[in-house]
Amino acid sequence: MVKEQEPYPVSVRGELTKPPAGGWWLIKWLLAIPHYFLLVFLWIAFVVVCIMAFFSILFSKKYPKNLFDFNTGVLRWTWRVGFYSYEALGTDKYPPFSLQPDAEYPADLEIAYPEELSQGLVLVKWWLLAIPHYIIISLFQGGGGQESRVGLTFILAIFGAIAVLFTGKYPQDIFKLTVGTNRWSYRVIAYVSLMTDKYPPFRLWDN
Repeated sequence: MVKEQEPYPVSVRGELTKPPAGGWWLIKWLLAIPHYFLLVFLWIAFVVVCIMAFFSILFSKKYPKNLFDFNTGVLRWTWRVGFYSYEALGTDKYPPFSLQPDAEYPADLEIAYPEELSQGLVLVKWWLLAIPHYIIISLFQGGGGQESRVGLTFILAIFGAIAVLFTGKYPQDIFKLTVGTNRWSYRVIAYVSLMTDKYPPFRLWDN
């Protein structure tokens, strides 16, 4: 009998409810500027919360629930903006300015709250244990510096948008792969941000 695979505690949802408008993606960088501005400050707070959580887990094995919910909200907000813009270009519905879940928006992210976390893993999982995943998501998301390169996720999203422009349809295989690369990346972010002890799976899909 095959044992049913336990779901990973980080769930990333992206639904293609209807194809985005043909050329709308060309100006989404402009439309998303208010979100980008706010996300800069939210991510500064995210890093501060991670540091606070590090010491809390190290001494008490607990990630304070209010801090956990805040960082989950930052990841959720980031994913919605990414789904709208150049991480997926999967919808024309403007992202809400909110950290809270929204079942009506076609993209969402949930992280199961851990009642207890390992004091030992908190010392190594965010750098040493995550190295294989860092290599993979650098290919998905690209990198900066002198050898700046575009990641696979962005390329897939642009291919999908071009297909919509000429055919009116976002190819399902490209869309599924685009959401999959994002799912992998956000799971790794949650892991290295100390929000789960469960090692991220080397797979693109939910199950």
